Amino acid sequence: MKIAVMGGDGFIGWPTSLHLSDAGHDIHILDNLSRRWIDTELGVQSLTPMDSIQERTRIWHAETGRRIHFNLIDLAKDYELLKNWLSEHRPDAVIHFAEQRAAPYSMKSDRHKNYTVNNNVSATHNLLNALTELNLDAHLIHLGTMGVYGYSTVGAAIPEGYLPVGIETAAGATVSQEILYPSNPGSIYHMTKCLDQLLFQFYAKNDGLRITDLHQGIVWGTHTEQTRRHAQLINRFDYDGDYGTVLNRFLIQAAIGYPLTVHGTGGQTRAFIHIQDSVRCIELALRNPPPRGARVEIFNQMTETHRVRDLAQMIAGISGADIAWLPNPRKEAAENELIVENEKFRNLGLEPITLETGLLGEIVDVAKKFAYRVDRARVPAISAWTKDIAATINHDPEGKRLKSVS
Repeated sequence: MKIAVMGGDGFIGWPTSLHLSDAGHDIHILDNLSRRWIDTELGVQSLTPMDSIQERTRIWHAETGRRIHFNLIDLAKDYELLKNWLSEHRPDAVIHFAEQRAAPYSMKSDRHKNYTVNNNVSATHNLLNALTELNLDAHLIHLGTMGVYGYSTVGAAIPEGYLPVGIETAAGATVSQEILYPSNPGSIYHMTKCLDQLLFQFYAKNDGLRITDLHQGIVWGTHTEQTRRHAQLINRFDYDGDYGTVLNRFLIQAAIGYPLTVHGTGGQTRAFIHIQDSVRCIELALRNPPPRGARVEIFNQMTETHRVRDLAQMIAGISGADIAWLPNPRKEAAENELIVENEKFRNLGLEPITLETGLLGEIVDVAKKFAYRVDRARVPAISAWTKDIAATINHDPEGKRLKSVS
């Protein structure tokens, strides 16, 4: 298959591109390289050293004989360029990762909120619009987030996208319908993913686009089978307070002797998936497209759930690190349950990698190996959800106060 990977230079896009290229597909990356510019803006770099996208693809070709093509295109701004590329190449499938993916970054300021909305929503709509205009019957796979559901506790499992409901008619009868599970975004970033859902529903219904939306949990891990083949193929590893997910930050904190920073009660329950499982899920979705005219296919792309404090205790038990309890910069419930249905990928044959079996290797093989690259001042999570919360947060960029907390 000829596959366009939008955002193929990113944390999920790069290992996905390698995985699918290794499986024999013709891979074309379209990316504006904005994530690299954000590194410059924030003054922090990936824990793992990353070469340019051109060098990465050169190394892949030298190692495997397979080419991955790179195209510098901004989906949110270069609509005609995007449409012309799609018209010329007419891919069989399009995998859409080309969105600003960090909730804390999206909440840093009004400028960051505007950027996230303009980039994410415009990129998604430009892509849908171009596919429709060209009458291009490519299977569109989008990487969404479990965060569209929110993290409220209802005591029932979150279904895979659709919720059966009973509606009382004017005559007093009850009719059954399936609706999108009610959205409950917790950040501007998550809100854009909710808007994506509505765009997908419209274009599937109105224009018959074949769309799969993957509601993914927090991704952990660095290596896949393909990134291990050469040192210069390694994936990025974000550890900073804006882009580093809770698990990555715990891993690097454990590696450098920095207390594991648990914000609030640590009772927030989150869904997780290993990077290797993430690329496998994308391949499984690629092999099982919905028929033309069908509603959007939705998968919950996660393999396990953990409370943040339990996760911290798990890593502390492995590494001997202390745990520090800090104010929460997010506006969210102090405690939540998270029960998630994920039978679709299980039924397609996914055998997940668990945290229990993979964490020690991640600490030793990645976090400790590259610990010399860590800027300790960038470790704390300080981007606040509201101005009131920002005014109450006390942080120590050097981590001196945290060392005494256990």
